[in-house]
Amino acid sequence: MARPRGNIDQRIVHAARVLFLRDGVDGASLRDIARRARTSIGMIYYYFPTKDDLFLAVVEEVYAKLLADLGVALVSAPAAEDQIRALYARIAVASDDELDVLTLIVREALVSSDRRTRILERVSRGHMPLLLGAIAQGVERGEVAPHPLPAMLMTTVAVGLGPQIVRRLMGDKEPFASLPKGEELAGSLADVLFAGLRPR
Repeated sequence: MARPRGNIDQRIVHAARVLFLRDGVDGASLRDIARRARTSIGMIYYYFPTKDDLFLAVVEEVYAKLLADLGVALVSAPAAEDQIRALYARIAVASDDELDVLTLIVREALVSSDRRTRILERVSRGHMPLLLGAIAQGVERGEVAPHPLPAMLMTTVAVGLGPQIVRRLMGDKEPFASLPKGEELAGSLADVLFAGLRPR
């Protein structure tokens, strides 16, 4: 059976994102999603057989663009430190939609082991190989001290992602008001990371 014409699937995804953020995946009603998307519950099931499939579509819509941007950042930088700095700079300019979806991912990963597993499967095919590749190349070229790759991956993510999200969320509240923002903060975080990873 051919798919109906139109942007019904996009409308469903956008409606689901709003309601998933407000009510959680389990709390969001398919009836409310259908109403907001101006379609029927049957069309939701046509495009997304399960609510978890709809959740992953909400994540994928934002994650695919972020992943493409991260890939470009890695290709355009010659050295490991420049690559990580470029990745951090991209995270620094994350859109509100990206931050909303990150919030949704974290919340749903804590609530549902099935969703957590599916998200981990997706990121293990997404940004994790990109970061591991950049770090491994840095080790091969002697730009980064050899440490266990998983530990370096976790450290790179923790140093680059967490502080920038906290800075965005806290705004100009003390003690964060004196911190730089955006790309300047990304550069400072990369300096902190590479001061610890630089070969001795």
